[in-house]
Amino acid sequence: MKNGLYSIHIQMTDGVKGRDSGILILRDGLLIGGGPYFWSIGAYTAGEGTWKGHLSTNQHSPFADPFARPLFAGQEVTSGFSGTFSGDEAEVFGTVLVGTRSLSFRATLKWLADA
Repeated sequence: MKNGLYSIHIQMTDGVKGRDSGILILRDGLLIGGGPYFWSIGAYTAGEGTWKGHLSTNQHSPFADPFARPLFAGQEVTSGFSGTFSGDEAEVFGTVLVGTRSLSFRATLKWLADA
């Protein structure tokens, strides 16, 4: 997994409706990133085409739509993930713990630039 700036696209699975997109900076086992409403920080290990890690996510801005129901509801959540990478792309599957509820997700990453 090369260091750099990545786009990330997240889709909840197991029948849960939810998605998000943003950016991540990966550098030497640390990751930091976010999007218009959330920011995340965490760590990862990588080798031989596979990687795994964990992150904490927090909401930094309220949703403009008063009818939007964010899955994380403004609380800090923790996630664990594992997946594969090749060239400029990566894919992970993971679980996020929201209170006492576990939600599964799939995310794809695409390398954009050195960072």
